[in-house]
Amino acid sequence: MSLGWTQVVRWTRGGVAALAAALLTASAWSAPEQTERRLPVETYRDKMMGGWVGQIIGVCWGAPTEFRWQDAIIPEEDVPAWTPEMINNGFGQDDLYVEMTFLRTLEEYGLDVDIRQAGIDFANSEYGLWCANAAGRKNLRRGIAPPDSSHPEFTNCPNDIDYQIEADYAGLISPGMPNAVIAFGEKFGRLMNYGDGVYGGQFMGGMYAEAFFTSDLQQIIAAGLACIPAESQYAEMVRDMVGWHREAPDDWQATWRRCQAKYREDPAYQQASNGGIDVKINGAYVLMGLLYGEGDIEKTTIISMRCGQDSDCNPSSAVGVLCTALGYSRIPERFTAALDQSAKFAFTAYSFPELLVVCEKLAGDVLAQQGGRIETDAEDGPTFVIPASTPAPSALELSWAPGPIAGSRFTPEEYARIRFPAHPADVGGDATERVQGALDVLFPGWTTSPNAEDMQPGYLAEHAGREHVVVTHPLDRDTGVVLSRRLEVPEAARVIRVTIANYPEGDFLLVARIDGDEVMRQPIGGEAAAWHTVEIDVSRFAGSSIDVELENQPNGWAWEAAYWGAIEVE
Repeated sequence: MSLGWTQVVRWTRGGVAALAAALLTASAWSAPEQTERRLPVETYRDKMMGGWVGQIIGVCWGAPTEFRWQDAIIPEEDVPAWTPEMINNGFGQDDLYVEMTFLRTLEEYGLDVDIRQAGIDFANSEYGLWCANAAGRKNLRRGIAPPDSSHPEFTNCPNDIDYQIEADYAGLISPGMPNAVIAFGEKFGRLMNYGDGVYGGQFMGGMYAEAFFTSDLQQIIAAGLACIPAESQYAEMVRDMVGWHREAPDDWQATWRRCQAKYREDPAYQQASNGGIDVKINGAYVLMGLLYGEGDIEKTTIISMRCGQDSDCNPSSAVGVLCTALGYSRIPERFTAALDQSAKFAFTAYSFPELLVVCEKLAGDVLAQQGGRIETDAEDGPTFVIPASTPAPSALELSWAPGPIAGSRFTPEEYARIRFPAHPADVGGDATERVQGALDVLFPGWTTSPNAEDMQPGYLAEHAGREHVVVTHPLDRDTGVVLSRRLEVPEAARVIRVTIANYPEGDFLLVARIDGDEVMRQPIGGEAAAWHTVEIDVSRFAGSSIDVELENQPNGWAWEAAYWGAIEVE
């Protein structure tokens, strides 16, 4: 049975107009008329692989522009050029490795894993996080179990983009099974998001799930829309985008301006918003790329990127959906030729081939859970036979008028399994308080002078290949940040050994003082982030007490942060 799954994507203006008319009058989506849908396993592999590569292309291409343009269109001349080697920058992208945490939980505990276990696994992640992810994980580490970890009573960013960025996995392991996508959102999206923040991920996952079966934009967007409450502001945004495209099919910048006016400047759509990281405006930019990209990877990426705000995450989502529809076999070689098949995604157990294996295994599990089966087709070989289903969206929630909390807390036994219940990443307060909290855990006894907020001082899970790092930043151009302590020097001590690094293309001076006297001054920096081992001779102080100061001193005021990996007496 040949179903033509490798057909060229057809993104016709007439199809879009028909979709617009449908979406502007209703948000319902009809399940396919057949009771079953068939997807050859080889086709599934090709499209699932395409979806992952599409994500990598979008995030790597857009990464140099991320949040450099806010509420402004990126000038065409500032769009970075694609080079084949860029594909391997994806192995260090949080846009990818965070969602692999959820895959790992499913791999280890199965599809029926409890949301509390999902929360424990997320709490135990070691990478740096921001926005809703950081707030949700902080709550989990404080003992607030899901779903309360994302409730607006405990977080001020429930509508951030985070789960929208991470929901690709849900569609890639649920081909044609939208209710599985919705359920994954209820399990993993609730760790950090609420309301529209969850719906954005369910919408994206729904588009991926449908892209295995069609290249028709009408069906892909409508299928995603059917996975979320029609009354939500996110659903309203989707309908707006399709309608605005119909009205201005040749002018994406006109549609961008309409997005700006409604979803950035109208207070009614800024409730519970965290500015430019809000899920609705960034979801609109994903659709901007798809609607105006005309099925072309480059055009889709660049339009979504040029919309600004989270301009690497948005093309990642757009091109991920597009390349699922295309399949890996139809992605031009200039995007895939240099992909490293052996490198591991940061903070995961997965290389690219290993990622594909676990997704195929989980897709088989989802198929069985949803009542499907695998048959051997005479022409296509092993084939997923998937029951057709009508999506049942989550209940409507409003982040600015939330329902009651669940009162969920981890039990003492559960909390004991969280490895970082007092992790320095979760220290609240300003930059100086965060740095001090990190020092208290990683370098007890050291204290910090005031830090500026630049470059997110505090705890960092990894920098330049080293885990568990303290980040400091000078207070201003003339005032460094000093780490100090009273040190009892052992009789056999010879040196204080400092392991320290710079930010890529940044530099600073490391200045050491003992009892107020400067004993060392050394530049730290270069084009790349690199770890330096610096030794300070303290042999003459053996057996006595000294006051030690280590200063991250500004040196030109360009990326002046210092990354402290170790401070040891040898």
